[in-house]
Amino acid sequence: MASENLEGPFPSTPLRHQVKKRAYVTFLAGDGDYVKGVVGLVKGLRKVKTGYPLVVAVLPDVPELHRQLLQAQGCIVREIEPVHPPENQVQFAMAYYVINYSKLRIWNFVEYSKIIYLDADIQVYENIDHLFDLPDGYFYAVMDCFCEDFLNMYFEKIYKPIPLVYNLVLAMLWRHPENVELEKVKVVHYCAAGSKPWRFTGNEANMNREDIKMLVAKWWDIYNDDSLDFKEEDAVPEGDTCLRPASIMVTMSEQRNQLHTCTLCCPGQNQ
Repeated sequence: MASENLEGPFPSTPLRHQVKKRAYVTFLAGDGDYVKGVVGLVKGLRKVKTGYPLVVAVLPDVPELHRQLLQAQGCIVREIEPVHPPENQVQFAMAYYVINYSKLRIWNFVEYSKIIYLDADIQVYENIDHLFDLPDGYFYAVMDCFCEDFLNMYFEKIYKPIPLVYNLVLAMLWRHPENVELEKVKVVHYCAAGSKPWRFTGNEANMNREDIKMLVAKWWDIYNDDSLDFKEEDAVPEGDTCLRPASIMVTMSEQRNQLHTCTLCCPGQNQ
């Protein structure tokens, strides 16, 4: 699905001037239970032995207790200021979609040369560090899904699709099952209504499916695994290769600082 000849449209910067740090990034707002999703995500990344840290971009309303919990799990917590939509752009199907504008602050993380963005309701079941090595200068993403419309339009000329296995939206299981090879999926996005593992009851539409129950149980196996809790020996200094524990997918180049971004996400964070 991804193009094989991926040569970036931007001129490369001499190696001595390039920023080399890389990181996974997620987003957290408010004092709700989404912090459980972030804990599950960082433990999942640790399970697949990622070599890169998980940076959590938090809005000011995230309580200190939640920040301390994330730091205790090896996350790097970065506070960001909210981005408010234009006054004529505040009518959304879901009110909480408004906070998605704040995710644009992640492009200010210029100390990283490349990032992979993962929503907090995502789990990584196979190591995907190799995505950092995709050629520079492109916005790599699983095909369009709701809140990514803006990014897909903005990066239209440099957008490159990547396979569904890097961001399986659970609704695909009943809407387009012919396109899903579940045994090959590396990243699962629990963004279907009722599918958040930490809220799962099985009562919502489509949630009584055996494949959904299996994927929810798989998430809980990671979340409840004490051996995946952060330990000091898990820490690795940040740097240019493999560094510290820790949707569409994107790599873009900002000529001023050669920032490249990889994003895996879908509909916005529920609050």
